[in-house]
Amino acid sequence: MNIVIIPARFGSSRFPGKPLALIQGDPMIWHVYRRCLEAATIDAVWVATDDRRIYDAIEKRGGRAVMTRADHASGTDRVAEAVAEIPCDIIVNVQGDEPLIDPAIIDAVVTPLVENPAITMTTPIARVKTREALVDTSVAKVVRDKNGFALYFSRSEIPFIRDNSLFQEKGLPEAAARDILKTHPIYRHVGIYGFRRETLFRFCGLPPSSLEKMEKLEQLRALENGIPVYTVVVDYEGVGVDTPGDLERIGERLRAKG
Repeated sequence: MNIVIIPARFGSSRFPGKPLALIQGDPMIWHVYRRCLEAATIDAVWVATDDRRIYDAIEKRGGRAVMTRADHASGTDRVAEAVAEIPCDIIVNVQGDEPLIDPAIIDAVVTPLVENPAITMTTPIARVKTREALVDTSVAKVVRDKNGFALYFSRSEIPFIRDNSLFQEKGLPEAAARDILKTHPIYRHVGIYGFRRETLFRFCGLPPSSLEKMEKLEQLRALENGIPVYTVVVDYEGVGVDTPGDLERIGERLRAKG
């Protein structure tokens, strides 16, 4: 069985109670849940939470939720606790703050795990299209080998375009930056993970790695411990919710889609 687990905690330094923030009358977490259900490769969806209010919001709408401890260091750890009681083969960890998540991205993450037994962990990546995204340290970049496996993830500009001095100039027009990025493909990480069951438990059983602690990117724990991460190229412009102001943007997009 292939499942999605959406980790959701109530506490947030910038936006307390974010999963329950209303978008068109429903909590944000419910929008994420419903879109995950639309993925063709997924058999079931659960929300894993540390808060009874989130649990009740999902259950009363006919969804599935599971209570987890409040002291998890990461969403992936919360996913692992939830999965311990759920029979499944493939698990997709979907962030609970992207109410416009495209179900096709979930399918793209699951398909390699279904088709190739040698692949044990997957994640989507997308082309960097703007200079702003390239230099933004909140956007993780990734380089991969010719077979599609990640070589490294970083908040820095990787790979560095050494021979294109124009790109390093401050004030470079955005149109010029986009043209350079068309010629020199650079990829950003999309924060979704697919795991085989045994790989998820192996990953969560490992201590935070040196590179992980430096970059604050948990996927580096996999690479440092010899867990290959297969990357899937997708065309996706994620719209996450980090602050209350982001909710209006999401509402406008939903209204535009009817």
